Amino acid sequence: MADDIFVTRPYLPPLDEFRELLGEIWDSGTLTNCGPFHQKLEAALCEYLCVPHISLFNNATIALVVALRALGIKGEVITTPYSFVATSHAILWSECTPVFVDVEAQSLNLAPAQIAAAITPKTAAILPVHCYGHPADVDAIDAIGGRHGIPVIYDAAHAFGVDCHCGSVLTHGDLSVLSFHATKVFNTFEGGAIVSKTPEMKHYIDQLKNFGHDGEVSVIETGINGKMSEINAAFGLLQLCHVDDAISKRAAIDARYRRELADIRGLQCLGDTGQMRQNHAYFPIRVKATFPLSRDALYNFMKERGVHPRRYFYPLISDFPMYRHFPSADPTRFPNAVSGAAEILCLPIYPDLDDASLTRIIGLLRDAAATGA
Repeated sequence: MADDIFVTRPYLPPLDEFRELLGEIWDSGTLTNCGPFHQKLEAALCEYLCVPHISLFNNATIALVVALRALGIKGEVITTPYSFVATSHAILWSECTPVFVDVEAQSLNLAPAQIAAAITPKTAAILPVHCYGHPADVDAIDAIGGRHGIPVIYDAAHAFGVDCHCGSVLTHGDLSVLSFHATKVFNTFEGGAIVSKTPEMKHYIDQLKNFGHDGEVSVIETGINGKMSEINAAFGLLQLCHVDDAISKRAAIDARYRRELADIRGLQCLGDTGQMRQNHAYFPIRVKATFPLSRDALYNFMKERGVHPRRYFYPLISDFPMYRHFPSADPTRFPNAVSGAAEILCLPIYPDLDDASLTRIIGLLRDAAATGA
């Protein structure tokens, strides 16, 4: 296992730098409850991400649940079957009904035409995902929400630091939710955040993540404990000092993959969606019928040789038992999502992936292409 290469690996800054920040936490005696590091990280992220307001959370799933609660969403929520299951789990936890619609064939993001066709009087929200950090068609989706008076919440778990045509993709919709999980481009061990547009909404979200407290003796809402600890926030501040370098290293890996896989018949690298700044969070390829092995056979071929890609996202969310009974979970309704789930393989990408490991991964892909093993 020591020589195995996994799909991702968390970026860790120099330990001595983190020890210094831990010393400050020990000296202050403040471990949680929106202490000084929590406040510093919120301010630093607003500046780095160019967003007006941000509320830190202990993880992105709780942040999604709170985002739905903050907008008072009750009813049907149009979303994608092609995502990590937390996207739809947040809908179920909020006692809402997911309505799955198809994605675009190339981007694998929610298709605006499919969203528009699915709207009914019961539609309470739209919950798209910026899949692999590639922006969804935000202008079209926001326009649909605006025409119908339906809130749009973006699951931006993959989209830290991503800019679309008009600046930060996180400024679109009513709210955007980020993940700072250990596997993400920017991590705080575990963590998440909600980006909001007004001080009033940020204040309400901050109340919801702190049990609904409004001051010392008043509770105004059925809130939850979603606060990020001081240790996580301090780690995030340190990570922010290194994230540009981490993204730069990811970009170099992305470029080498594209260069060296271009001539392998049947392997297709996913393109971006025109973003002005990428974060290279994932490196998905499509394994087409012209490749000698199926996607699953290639996945097993690589695993048996110590390289562990992932089939993100397989199975589709709609295939899981808690979703199959919904009428919208019928796979005939979303052929593009079904195709993506059958063809996509995410290759290893992380800042510390060295040249020798990258050569090994590419070599395995070439061996598979040459031998049809």
